[in-house]
Amino acid sequence: MTQLEFTSLVMPFKDKVYRLAKRLLVSTEEAEDATQEILMRLWNNKAKISSYNNVEAFAMTMTKNFCLDRLKSKQAQNLKIVHSNYQDHSVSLQKQLEANDSVNWVSKIIETLPEQQKLILQLRDIEEYDFDEIAEIVEMNPTAIRVALSRARKTIREQLINTHSYGVK
Repeated sequence: MTQLEFTSLVMPFKDKVYRLAKRLLVSTEEAEDATQEILMRLWNNKAKISSYNNVEAFAMTMTKNFCLDRLKSKQAQNLKIVHSNYQDHSVSLQKQLEANDSVNWVSKIIETLPEQQKLILQLRDIEEYDFDEIAEIVEMNPTAIRVALSRARKTIREQLINTHSYGVK
């Protein structure tokens, strides 16, 4: 496989690899390092990757496993999940603060979810993978993925409602 063939095969989804790494590892630097490591591993195994049916799913699985290994390592004490990319300059300051507050609450709630639910939520709602692709990446049954996604969304919804109603029902 030539460098051009490799580039055309891998580069279309390198941003997804980065976003998944960022979701799992927190810091931009850690996510960039993870993305670079995954791309290097793909390059070193370029002879093998052309035999895979879905190179993107293979790369996302590699990313997931690499990031989870990093989180389990001794350096994990310095890593946590953070996600706050929302900015809208055309709204009032109050609405912007409320939106930022909601994003922060969602991030905090996502942090409390089990790892599997966090991963599935990232792949489905952020990366917009379909259930079959997620099933291949996380090696689960699509039905189990739907259940985990539903539970994650329900937890987020219930905790947000509870937060915004200040515990008053």
